[in-house]
Amino acid sequence: MDTLLDRFLSYVRIDTGSDDTSVTHPSTVGQMNLARLLVKELEELGLSNITLSETGYLMAELPANTHKKLPTLGFIAHLDTSPDVSGKDVKPQVFADYDGSDLVLNHSENLYLKIQDYPELADYLGKTIITTDGTTLLGADNKAGIAIIVTALANIINNSDFEHGKIVIGFTPDEEIGQGADYFDVTRFGADFAYTIDGGPLGELEYENFNAAIAHIDVKGVNVHPGTAYLHMKNAMLVAMELNAMLPVKERPEYTRDYEGFYHLTRLDGTVEYTRMTYIIRDHDKTKFASKKAFLQNCVDFLNNKYGESSLKLSMKDQYYNMREKIETVFHIVTLAEQAMSDTGINPVIKPIRGGTDGARLSFMGLPCPNIFTGGHNFHSRYEFICLESMEAAVKVIMRMIELVAAKET
Repeated sequence: MDTLLDRFLSYVRIDTGSDDTSVTHPSTVGQMNLARLLVKELEELGLSNITLSETGYLMAELPANTHKKLPTLGFIAHLDTSPDVSGKDVKPQVFADYDGSDLVLNHSENLYLKIQDYPELADYLGKTIITTDGTTLLGADNKAGIAIIVTALANIINNSDFEHGKIVIGFTPDEEIGQGADYFDVTRFGADFAYTIDGGPLGELEYENFNAAIAHIDVKGVNVHPGTAYLHMKNAMLVAMELNAMLPVKERPEYTRDYEGFYHLTRLDGTVEYTRMTYIIRDHDKTKFASKKAFLQNCVDFLNNKYGESSLKLSMKDQYYNMREKIETVFHIVTLAEQAMSDTGINPVIKPIRGGTDGARLSFMGLPCPNIFTGGHNFHSRYEFICLESMEAAVKVIMRMIELVAAKET
C-alpha cells in the first residue's frame, strides 16, 4: 500500500479545477495534464486498450486471466476538482499516528482543524490524516478515487494468483460542473456495471442521489438618478432579494439533511439596472423536485405581474436524476459492494448522496453505477481531509468485489 500515498500526493499537486464558464472540453488544461500523467502510469502497469480522447476521457482495461464467462466490472473517478476553492499550488500535509488534538493547518494564518468543529476527527485516532495547508482545497474529491483505483489494479497485476474477469477503468473530466458524462462513450467503456469511487467517509455505499436542476434568473431594472427616482427607479438587486425572500428559508442547504431537498443560491451579481441570480434545485423525490421547480416559476410570474412583464426571465435546466430507479432493477451490484465491505471488516453505511455523481447520469445512459467511499471529509473546502487507512480499505473493497465476481462458477 506504500505507493497509494505516493500516487495521491503526486496527483493533488496538479491543479485540475474545472471551469463552468469555459467552452472547451475539458474545461481546463490541468485536467489533461493529469490525464497524460495517468496514461504513462497505466502503460507502465501494463494495462491495455488505453485511450485518451480529445475531450479528456481516459479509459483502459485489464484483460481477464480466466476462461470463465464473467461480467465486465468498471471503476470510475473524475479528474477535476471543485472550482469553488482554488486547487492551485496544493501543499498537502501528512499527520501520521494522529493523537486526537487539533491539527495546525497554517499557523501564520491561524487555520486549524479543531475537534470542536470537526468531531469526526476522533474516529481517526492513531491513523494517518492528510490535509491541506489551509490555503487551498486538498483535491481528495476525486484524486483519492483515482489513486485507489490505480493502486487496486497495481496490486492485482502484481499478484499472478489473483483470478479476475475483464476490468475496465474510466477517468472523466468536469464532473464538478455537471459535464462529466457529456462525452462518455458507454459502448466503448464496455462494462456490464460500474462503480464511481467518489464517496466520503469509510463505509459509504450510495445508490440514490438528488434530482437536480440549475436555474438562472435575469432581472431587469430601471436606473434613474436617486434624486429624481420617485416612482421611476426599479432596483434589480432589490427585486432579486425579494424573490429570494419568497423561497422557503427552511429549504436552504444549511437547514436540510438526509432526504430533504433545497434551493441553493450559488451566485448573485448585480447592479440597479441588471442582476443575475443562479440557483441549484435539489430533491431526491421526483414529485417534490417538480414542485420546487414549479414554485420558483410561480415566484417569477408573481414578480413579473407586480413589476411589469419581462422584468424577470427564468432559464431552468435539469442536470441529472436520481439513479435509484435504474439501480433497483440490478440491485445485486449494491449487494456485491455491501458483501465486499463486510468481508473486509467494514460496516457498510448505505445512505443517499446529497449531491450528484457521474454515476447518476451514467445509470440513465445504460451503465448502472453506484458510488463507493474514498475516506474523505469536507470536500470543496480548504478544511478538506482524508484518512490514508480509509483509502487503503477502499482498495481492498475493490479487490474483494473482483474476487467475489470471479469466484462464481460460470
